[in-house]
Amino acid sequence: MSAHGMVFLGFGKYVRADRIYALEPIMGNERGNGRRTLVWVEGIPDPVVASRTQETILEEMELLVEPSGGRTRRNRGTALSRQPQLFEAGE
Repeated sequence: MSAHGMVFLGFGKYVRADRIYALEPIMGNERGNGRRTLVWVEGIPDPVVASRTQETILEEMELLVEPSGGRTRRNRGTALSRQPQLFEAGE
């Protein structure tokens, strides 16, 4: 996590957490070579390509909203359990 509500997307890219409105996993042949997730950001017409997975980005966003601590890597997936529609196959 970084200061000022910024989420690291990889390869030196940061966006404000409160401006992210959608995450789209990159699938198939489009994925690879630092291409994991499309991040839709308010004010930017095209998605930003992130080298981090949507799960990791969601975790970081959640930490920015709930900085109370206590979350560790073994708690991975708690944000996903509340957002199952993000990862349904075939959509």
